[in-house]
Amino acid sequence: MDYINRKVIPITGLNAFEHGGNIYTAARNGGCLTNLIDFSANINPLGIPDSVRQSILANLDSIMTYPDAEAHGLKSAISQHYSINQNMITPGNGAVELLYVLCNALRPKQALIPAPTFSEYERSAQASGCKIQYVYLNPKTGFKIDIDHLITLVEDKSIDIVFIGNPNNPTGTLLERQELESLIQAAEKSNTLVVVDESFLDFLIDDSQYTCRPLLVRYQNLVILHSLTKFYAIPGLRLGFALASKQLTDKLHKGKDPWNVNSLAQCAGIAALYDRYFQQTSREFINQTNAQFYTQLKTIPKIKPHKPSVNFILLDISNTKINSLELRLLLANQDILIRDCSNYPGLSDNYIRLAVKLPQQNAVLIKTLQNICR
Repeated sequence: MDYINRKVIPITGLNAFEHGGNIYTAARNGGCLTNLIDFSANINPLGIPDSVRQSILANLDSIMTYPDAEAHGLKSAISQHYSINQNMITPGNGAVELLYVLCNALRPKQALIPAPTFSEYERSAQASGCKIQYVYLNPKTGFKIDIDHLITLVEDKSIDIVFIGNPNNPTGTLLERQELESLIQAAEKSNTLVVVDESFLDFLIDDSQYTCRPLLVRYQNLVILHSLTKFYAIPGLRLGFALASKQLTDKLHKGKDPWNVNSLAQCAGIAALYDRYFQQTSREFINQTNAQFYTQLKTIPKIKPHKPSVNFILLDISNTKINSLELRLLLANQDILIRDCSNYPGLSDNYIRLAVKLPQQNAVLIKTLQNICR
């Protein structure tokens, strides 16, 4: 089996806040950058929309002047696409930047975070001096978030901020808006802010029963985070936004850098949000490919995939004879990158996460995993 005979790339264990998508690190460790298949980053496998490419090329000269500090064109596009008033929008250099801006502006003392989840919730809160209280999710229930339990904790009035990923990364679990509204209502009474990260909702065929956007006009204690880098495959540009009441939006604007979104990112975002063809094509492709990939993964002995909702799948490999680091090493030796989930609070080295890629790339991974696990 050639995956054993090749020289093993010396990849070490993950640090606490290491993310997927580290293709340059993999290349420096001996991988071939052009041959790498990156399942570790949850990026749209269809790649950059043609409309975005054309917009970037057409607007290259814009980098000779400062970008629009107010990002009027981008906010207009976001407003029209998501049916949100412009005075509730804060564009950011990726959604992560706005996590830090939010925590730095509000200085919460105690944060409640269901785990496992995106590590930057913890990191941004801690950077502002906030203490973290984790609520560990149960794999036996598919890592479903227990809203009633969160409400009980929030009603204690010691929690200043709650972070919820919807869909949650890396578990892929989804909460309906009705469930989240009950938490937001309880949090409002306790003067607690609820941050709902909807960065992966764009991958759904229909997000109408999940998104909290309709709740923004009713609740002053709600912030919605959204990344545009994943669905439109532009993580190197960095682009996202926050939605909140005008009062909270004003605080975010005061706390961010004046030119936090560069000119090309603004142009790319505008082009992407008006590209209805790409949006529809991507959703249909992900929906179909997701189902195929999940079905293929279920045929591999001793591996248990959790049913996906969007463009990534969490795998339980506890019944295999190898842990997540060992599997990561074996696959990296074949120029395949995966997300080792051992550094997620609430998970262990029994879990990995896979992004959904093109069918031919998925087939390469399936064949390699079958060889390793047989």
